[in-house]
Amino acid sequence: MADQTDRRQDLLRRVNARRAGVEAYLRRRRPRVRRWATVTLVLTSLSAVFTAGPALGGVTFAEAVKNLLGLNSTSTVWKTLCLLALLVSVGATVLTNINRSRDPVAELSAVEAADAELEGLATLLEFGTISVEDGVKLYQQYVTKIPFVEDAPAAAARG
Repeated sequence: MADQTDRRQDLLRRVNARRAGVEAYLRRRRPRVRRWATVTLVLTSLSAVFTAGPALGGVTFAEAVKNLLGLNSTSTVWKTLCLLALLVSVGATVLTNINRSRDPVAELSAVEAADAELEGLATLLEFGTISVEDGVKLYQQYVTKIPFVEDAPAAAARG
């Protein structure tokens, strides 16, 4: 019985160490993903802004900007706005494609789901409502979904 209790406690320590690693991972990654999405949204919006004036106002808009900025010709206004629209559009496209190739939102969802599963497993182990063998199987199933998340070293050392 004591051996079974020791094994249960060891598994519970492993679960808690992995959960601590998951929480550290989420604390690091969530802000990055939000910033990435915000920058992409801002660049896309700027592209629309830089093209809206000429598209809606035409020559009148270009003349007004030329006079406002004291420029010599409206072609400078057109060239500048087209260049700015091109730059921010390319930036948004690059960020979007990088984001699609990595899919950080799906990655965060997988980590959050695994965290919930590990929390449930920890509860089952704490209250003894699952055998150690079944707990080990579940633990293996859950952690294989998030191989890129490491155990938290400090949590693994505690125990």
